[in-house]
Order: sequence, then C-alpha cells, then structure tokens
Amino acid sequence: MKMKQLPEEFLKATPIMEAIEAAGFEAYFVGGSVRDIILNHHIHDVDIATSAFPEEIKQIFPRTVDVGIEHGTVLVLHGDEEYEITTFRTESTYQDYRRPDEVTFVRSLSEDLKRRDFTMNALAMTKEGELIDLFSGIEAIHQKQIIAVGNASERFHEDALRMMRGLRFTSQLDFDIEEQTKQAIMEHHALLEKISVERIYIEFIKLLTAEYRNKGLVSFVETGCFNYCPGLKGQQEGLEKLLTIPNEAIFETDTIAWITLIYMLHINEVTSFLRQWKCSNKLIHHVDKSVTQLIRRDTEEWDILSLYESGEEVISDVEIVRELIGLSSQKDEALNIYKELPIKSIRELAVSGKDILNVLEESPGPWLGQLLGHLEKSVVLAQLPNEKEALLIEGKKWKESH
Repeated sequence: MKMKQLPEEFLKATPIMEAIEAAGFEAYFVGGSVRDIILNHHIHDVDIATSAFPEEIKQIFPRTVDVGIEHGTVLVLHGDEEYEITTFRTESTYQDYRRPDEVTFVRSLSEDLKRRDFTMNALAMTKEGELIDLFSGIEAIHQKQIIAVGNASERFHEDALRMMRGLRFTSQLDFDIEEQTKQAIMEHHALLEKISVERIYIEFIKLLTAEYRNKGLVSFVETGCFNYCPGLKGQQEGLEKLLTIPNEAIFETDTIAWITLIYMLHINEVTSFLRQWKCSNKLIHHVDKSVTQLIRRDTEEWDILSLYESGEEVISDVEIVRELIGLSSQKDEALNIYKELPIKSIRELAVSGKDILNVLEESPGPWLGQLLGHLEKSVVLAQLPNEKEALLIEGKKWKESH
C-alpha cells in the first residue's frame, strides 16, 4: 500500500531520510505518525527509524544532540526542525517490567517492529509513502482494533505501561481492545504497581481529556487497572458515575479533569490524593480550592467574599465543571462581579503593614495581620474606599477597640 499524498510534516523530513540513505543505510518513518496518516489525523511528531547506529548518524549530520543515545536515539537538528532518529533495536528480558535489561542495535527493520506495543503502531513507511505492514496493523486500524504485537502477555511484561497506553488509545481513537489483548490486561494489570506514578499519570490524563473519554473509562474499569492507580482502588462505583457525563462534555485541561474526578468520586482528602499522583503544588492548591468551592456551590450561590477568595481561575473552573456535569452555571455573572471588585488581593491595599506601624507607632505582632485582614475585608465589601487616609483612620479606630 502506498500513500498518494504525504503531509507537509513528512515532506519536510525527506532531506533527513535522503541523507541517511545516501550514506548507505535504511531509514523509515515509524510509529504513531504513520498510523495517524492512515486515520487522517493531525500529525504531531515525526519519528524516524534507521539501520544506522547512533555514531553513524552523528557522522552524517553536523548538528545532533544525544537525547537517548544509550537506547539508540539521536536528535538531529535540521533548519528549524528537530527529528528523533532511532536505530533499529531488539531488547532482552525486562526484570522490572519497564526497562529492558539490555538493548541491542540491529540492522533489521522487522526485528525492530516486532518489539513494538500494538500492531497499529508497528508500521513503517518509506519517504516515497510505501507502507510496510508486517503485523496487519493497517487491517487493525480499519477495524478500529487495538491488538498487541505477537504475544500480548509478553508485550505487557516487557513494559506494563503498555496496558495503560492501550486504554488511552481507546479514549483517543474510539478503538476497541481486541479480546485476547484485553484478557492479557485483565490478567496482568497488577504489574502497574511496578510502573512509576509519573508515567501512569501521563496516560491517565490523556485518557480523561480525550474525545472518547467514556470508552477509555469503561475499559479502565473492566480491566481492573483502576485498582492499581493511586487512590483509585475500590472506586469502581465513583468511576462509573463519571460515565454519566457525555463525551461531548470534554475535559479540556488537566485541572478540569482532576476537579471533576475528585468531585464525582467524593474524595475528601484532595491534597493527599493528588500527592499520590505526584502532582505539582500549584495544581494541588488550585484543584483543592476549586473542589471546596464546587461543593459549596451545591447549596449556595457565590457571594462577594467567596469570589474574592477564589480568584478568576478557580471561579471559571468551578462553573465549567458545573456545566459539564449538567448543573446550572453562573460563569459569566460570577466573573463579571469578580472583575468589579475594588481589589483582587491584599497586595492591592492602599496601605501596608509598615504604613500602619509608622502611624500607630506600635511594634509588630499578631494584631497587625488581624488589622490588615479587617481592612482587606472592608474594602472588598465596599465598606471602605481603598484610600490610604481612610484606611489609616479605620486602622486607628480598630486598634483602639482591640
């Protein structure tokens, strides 16, 4: 099978392929980008596999970076573009279910392709668009099937993350996992305990934010993989509640996905849960605030202080999630009120702690923070103008009464 018209991303990489072939080696486009051509999807990264060894690639091209040379990958810089060139390789046994004990560089394309995860990803293509399909990957794509290359159990023992990748692909591509491949995932899902949380996180978030999220979630639950993901053991009922949200209600960001998941699963210890997933402190803080306000919105409307304390991003995300789960949203109204607030943070107060200490001729103490909090609240509620003189007068009155 030959592709009649190659996307621009592949045409731009043609000089790289020509240079490798001119040096006497083979070079092919491989992996997901080839799959995506057949699916007529947007092309992200163009990967190239070659019979040339890493040192030979470095001799061909003047500008290279050793991004993963121990695994056979060299980054070639060509104009404004970057291309990962990886040597054909075979891999030995996997003692830790995630990294091969040994990588051996080979000159054979077939040896390289047979170590890949799924048949739809075990495709290669020449620079002329000729497809090389040794494992019926094109048929799998046309049948919308995710099928492990060779023996599924062996593939998942080599790298257990492949099980999560399979689930993620159902969510992204609207494909089904072939029965034998699914049975192997159900049999070996406990191997996910061997995989770093950071790697699982990437696949799980891609699953949640994909166009066919519910198909991925169904597979995630059916295979039992959820029991081996941080904080999700025993959460089948909660995960199934997520299925009540239609696919059309897409989780457009990681934060929206986490807020919705935590809210639907009734997870109380938000910070603890997200720390298990190795989330950043910034994301944890934002999601925690958002979930708190989302729960509050179940019974109350926004008020001035809750809007002020939340901030624009939290307000927006809370109302987006409410809309996603089928509740009324006050996003525009709430944001308009927030934008009209006299200050957005205590840093915008017209007086500082130093100003107050100078005027009152007092020493610092806990009282100062309390006073600033009083002034902040008074300004937010429009009980005082945000003017230095007015705030200092109120500060004196407050200090005299406390």
